Amino acid sequence: MSIEQNMSMRFKGIMNDEKFISAMQGLQSFVLETGADIDMAYDWVADQSEPFVADLLAWDFFYDVYAEAIN
Repeated sequence: MSIEQNMSMRFKGIMNDEKFISAMQGLQSFVLETGADIDMAYDWVADQSEPFVADLLAWDFFYDVYAEAIN
C-alpha cells in the first residue's frame, strides 16, 4: 500500500466522526471566545478529533465554519 493510499484510508470518514462533528459544532464559540486565528482553530479541532489537513472535504468544511465565525 502506498503512502497516499494509507493517508486516504486514514482520513476517509472523518466527516462522519463524532469527535470531529462535535468539535466543528463548538468551533464558532471557540473562535468568538478566544479570537483564535486559523492555525489555533485548526489545532483546537485536531486536538479534539484527529489531524485532517489532507482531507479536502473536511478542510473545506472547517474553513467555511471558521470563515463564518470570524465575520
